[in-house]
Amino acid sequence: MKVTHSDLTISAVLPKQFPTEGYPEIALAGRSNVGKSSFINKMINRKALARTSSKPGKTQTLNFYLINEFFHFVDVPGYGYAKVSKKEREAWGKMMENYFADRKNLKATVLIVDIRHRPTEDDKMMYDFLKHYQIPVIIIATKLDKIKKSQVNKQLKMIEERLEVEKEDQLIPFSAETAQGKDQAWKAIELFLEKR
Repeated sequence: MKVTHSDLTISAVLPKQFPTEGYPEIALAGRSNVGKSSFINKMINRKALARTSSKPGKTQTLNFYLINEFFHFVDVPGYGYAKVSKKEREAWGKMMENYFADRKNLKATVLIVDIRHRPTEDDKMMYDFLKHYQIPVIIIATKLDKIKKSQVNKQLKMIEERLEVEKEDQLIPFSAETAQGKDQAWKAIELFLEKR
């Protein structure tokens, strides 16, 4: 997909704030600081539409980015960050559950993990949570440029086994630095946008 237009529509907390135009949505989930903002920015060729932060846990809202006036990327709060209070974590959990359970526009979720590391318990819970709601998942294993080529298949196999990835879900190695995997990621996303 050639992105010619991208804008932040709204940062929402409550369902009544969610956009109502009916555009299809692709959610983006992942641990705090795993590189969701870098993924969005690389995919849409923008330096800083999605704010990257050195402080994990910064995204505390659902951020709706309108792409080509055709669909929304929805950046959901990062999970698994210890310095966030229990109360905040519960509020985020409720907000995310409301979104994932009830959002009719949601076509698929991009789950971002770090190719260098074994997925965490939180990553596994997130994958299982999405499967529970029968939401298609595209797994993006980011930071591909940080490992040797010879390690890629071993790391992908480890991620597959740890998450118990189901056959219908794609696992794509990706680098926000080199754009490797970008075309493959767009192809996977476009499949779901075509099923409008």
